[in-house]
Amino acid sequence: MPIIALIIIGAAAGFLATRLMRLETGIITTVCIGMAGALLGGLVLRGLLAVMGVMAGFIGAVLGALLLIWLWQRYIGR
Repeated sequence: MPIIALIIIGAAAGFLATRLMRLETGIITTVCIGMAGALLGGLVLRGLLAVMGVMAGFIGAVLGALLLIWLWQRYIGR
């Protein structure tokens, strides 16, 4: 079943992409473009999400440290 789903999604994505780029291709080429694009897009998206996850963790850590410093200065470091 996953192979059939990949072909259907690839066909839809390839069809949309070839129409947006105004490219006339055959059915096999359209499906192959869609499947390759889905693979490439999925890898890029996962990479971006991983990097953003690391950056989000870093930003959260900095904000947490700033909050602790503010609390320290406000209540303990008078």
